[in-house]
Order: sequence, then C-alpha cells, then structure tokens
Amino acid sequence: MKYILIMCFMYCGQSLVAQSDAAVKVVDTIKWTQKNKIGVDLNEVTFVNWNAGGANSISALLAIKSSWRYKKNNLIWFNEIGTRYGVNKQESQRLRKTEDELELISTIGFRKDTVTNWYYSGRFNFKTQYSNGYNYPDRDNSISRFMAPGYLFVGGGVEYGKNIEKLSFYMSPLTFKATFVLDDELADKGSFGVDPAIYDALGNKMKDGQAIRTEMGILVTNSYETEVLENIYIKSKISLYTDYLNSFGNIDLDWEVIFDFKVNDFVKATLGSHLRYDNDIKISEETDIEGEYVERGAAIQWKQLLGIGVVVDF
Repeated sequence: MKYILIMCFMYCGQSLVAQSDAAVKVVDTIKWTQKNKIGVDLNEVTFVNWNAGGANSISALLAIKSSWRYKKNNLIWFNEIGTRYGVNKQESQRLRKTEDELELISTIGFRKDTVTNWYYSGRFNFKTQYSNGYNYPDRDNSISRFMAPGYLFVGGGVEYGKNIEKLSFYMSPLTFKATFVLDDELADKGSFGVDPAIYDALGNKMKDGQAIRTEMGILVTNSYETEVLENIYIKSKISLYTDYLNSFGNIDLDWEVIFDFKVNDFVKATLGSHLRYDNDIKISEETDIEGEYVERGAAIQWKQLLGIGVVVDF
C-alpha cells in the first residue's frame, strides 16, 4: 500500500509539472497585445431668454486609437495609430474645425539582458491632418491642408523604461526630420519653414517653392502615465527637437498633458492642454483692414480642451 501511494504522488507530481510546463509554453506564444479605444466627446450650450446674452453652440470630438505591442524576452516592438477630429457649430456661424490629427508611431527596442532597463531603440513617427485649416472667419485662404504640413521623424538612440508602458524616456542623437508641404500654393508661400518660390521683378515665378524640407538633429521625448487619485489619471507626452545645421539650440517643443476623470467604465471627463513651439511656423495676425493678414513670426501655440464623453475599450 505504501508503495502504491508513493507511485501515485510521483505520478501526480510529474503530471502537475507537465501541465505547468505546458501552461508556460502557451503563455510564451502570446507575444502580441492589442488595445483599441474609441471616444466621443460632446459639449452643448443653449440659451433661452438669457439676459447675459450668448450664442447657442454644439461641439463634438471623435478620437480613435489602436495599438499593438510585441514583447518577447529582451525585444519590444510598439505600434500605434491615433486620429482625432473635432467640429464646432454656433448658431450665427458656419461649421468650424476644432481638432484634426492623424499620427502613426512605431518603436522597436532591444536590451542586452533582463536586469537593465535601458533599450537600444529605433523610432518612426509621422503626423499630418485630414482637411483644410483656416484663420477663421477667412475661409477663402487655407493655411494648412492634408500633407501640408506632414512631419516625419526617423531615428535611433536609447530608451529607458522600467515599466515602459507607463514611463519612457527616449533620446536620439541622430534623428532625421522631414517636413512635407505637398501643396503648391502653400509651398510657394514658404509655409512651415520650406523655401518659398522665387519670382523675377515682373512677378513671374522662376522657381517653385520647396515641397520637402529635411533636417538632422537631436530628439528627446518623455511619456508618463499614472493614476494620481482614485479614478483620476494623468498622461503627459513631451517632445524636444533641435537641428544640427539650421539654428542649433533653437528647440521645437510639443507637450501634451491630459487628465482623465473616470466616471464609470464608459463615461469620462477630459481636461487637456497642448503646447507647441516651432520656429519654422510663422503666425499670421489680422491687420486693421478686414481680411488682410500679416506674418508676425514664430510664437507659442496653445490649445485647451474640456469635454465629457463616452469611451469604449476593446
């Protein structure tokens, strides 16, 4: 009887080990993680006999983000596509665009062992917009269009991330940047830092405006995400870039901070701030003459967002 019990324990132990090994092998084959998020924010204001005055308005913002993450031993590969588009309508005005962005990101990193948190990384980033942009109320002269501008960053460097999904610090001492202005009118004006068209004394165009401007410089980025209080989350992304050859030390800044206030699994409120500075983007201001604008040079760009909406993760 004792011999039989020993044999049973040995058999059960071997069976459990075999099942454990099989489970590890199954988990090991799950290398890809996908996340999808769709959100719609709505804001509406209505006035009825309101003695302080005001204009009825409604605005909507659609945001879609999808990411794929591959992680296997010391190799990590992250891909993301995100798009945002928003509109606003006031009773006395035509429909206006408030948000317009399409962004693609791909980052691949490799570390020498599981002890270190430093990765040798390569990064690809592309940004553009969908529709024409205007200095409202002027709708006759667009100041931006699809692929005008378009931005491409390709580089390699090092990335730190103890928990790389939540905290990442990336530095690339060699990053290629291309600015696309694939619109003849905007390219001829020299928009977004490209060389403008050349004209003779009679106003005849001798040379077309530059469609693509290329740079080589240093890129530093940081992303951080955490829960500051219960159901209150903060996300911060900052990007700093300077070109080696053209005005080295003149830093392009792109910094976005978003607070998400979670009501439940589907409803949330969002408070966001987006700060930009690019010395190649010149700001135009309206003169005393209606409809006429004059270029004032580069300036800090700032956008603030507050909305309540529905978010679905799948």
